[in-house]
Amino acid sequence: MSLALAAGCGSRTDTEEDDTGSNGETGETGDNGDKCVEPGDMTIGMAYDVGGRGDQSFNDSAAAGMDQAACEFGFNTEEGEAADGEPESAREERLRTFADAEIDPIIAVGFAYAPSVAKVAEEYPDSNFVLIDSADATGDNITNVLFAEEQGSFLVGAAAAMKSETDQIGFVGGVNVPLINKFEAGYVAGAEAVNPEIEVDVQYLTEPPDFSGFGDPAKGRTASQGMFDGGADIVYQAAGGSGAGVFEAAAASDGMAIGVDSDQYVTADPSVQDVILTSMLKRIDIAVYDYLSEVDAGEIPTGEQVYDLSVDGVGYSTSGGFVDDITDDLDDYKQQIIDGEIEVPTEPAS
Repeated sequence: MSLALAAGCGSRTDTEEDDTGSNGETGETGDNGDKCVEPGDMTIGMAYDVGGRGDQSFNDSAAAGMDQAACEFGFNTEEGEAADGEPESAREERLRTFADAEIDPIIAVGFAYAPSVAKVAEEYPDSNFVLIDSADATGDNITNVLFAEEQGSFLVGAAAAMKSETDQIGFVGGVNVPLINKFEAGYVAGAEAVNPEIEVDVQYLTEPPDFSGFGDPAKGRTASQGMFDGGADIVYQAAGGSGAGVFEAAAASDGMAIGVDSDQYVTADPSVQDVILTSMLKRIDIAVYDYLSEVDAGEIPTGEQVYDLSVDGVGYSTSGGFVDDITDDLDDYKQQIIDGEIEVPTEPAS
């Protein structure tokens, strides 16, 4: 797996047709100033989850990987975005629209696409599909990209416990599903490894099939504000776009928050930048770039591709300098996890 992803190479121009956008201009310049390769014949399709490009989190990380590959390898791109509360048929149709247009491969961002990928991939056996964050859809033309979110969350949980002055911290999950439970489980385990007596408040914004918890900053703010008011001084959010509300609550409460997926100290609104203690990095950008680089080389990866601490597929950020004094301790925990000395749970304690 390649772990050298340059920052922000690809740029894009939006055009809209229904819910898809395209990037087909020649001679584009990447954010690092390099000239992009002129697009060839291959077009990549990306189906975002709720929040889409611009969520400053999960979807944006996937977009960054695609943009990088599009710039370096000369791919065209088409995009579609899920809407709050849309039926499963809408996700299926989004994937079919790509497949009917002979767009290949098609990348589905998020576990919520699993049923649709399973169905549509069977209908289009000659098309290649990538499903991020789920192994629930499998097949000869499906690649499953998975992450050890619990491992990265362990590290930021340890950081929270080391930095907390009240011995009380919080966790806000977007939707109460097994994937987000992994974030909670790792976070709590990391905090308790540092301080077995620490109190961890946990709240999920919605229950499935309501996935609006990934795109409702107001709910994120209300939930985390209650934690800060109750004595927590650091709150970790794994809530997609709702995480912006957690940052707002932290700023209003003189507390701190922990970002997720991307380095949110860099991507969040500058008004809340100084409350972001660290972020749990989930390198979706690297995973997407790795896959597309292999496609460019004429290879189609298949089966499960797992990104964990051993390949820096997950980790923590140091932007802002708030955890600089504890990085040695965090890196020690990291090595213990890699060596198997610490086994991080993937499910919360009952």
